[in-house]
Amino acid sequence: MRSPATRDLAQFSDLELAQALLQRLAIAPNDWHRLKANRKARALEQAAIALVYLLKDQPEEALARLQQASGWLDRSISAPPCPTHGR
Repeated sequence: MRSPATRDLAQFSDLELAQALLQRLAIAPNDWHRLKANRKARALEQAAIALVYLLKDQPEEALARLQQASGWLDRSISAPPCPTHGR
């Protein structure tokens, strides 16, 4: 037996669910400075983007985003400086 929440989610496509997750995990512009170097937040955002691309049958774009997510987690990439500061 499925729970009411699971039944409610069944009405949405996989792509719609992934897009909703991406909206939830995306870093909002007003949070950018606070979260730009937050490795978990950046990896979650990139992984969600990758899922959307994969569901849209765009594996090259998905792979690029998964590599970004991996880079945030393994510390091989970091946030660039803000373009509006330091000039």
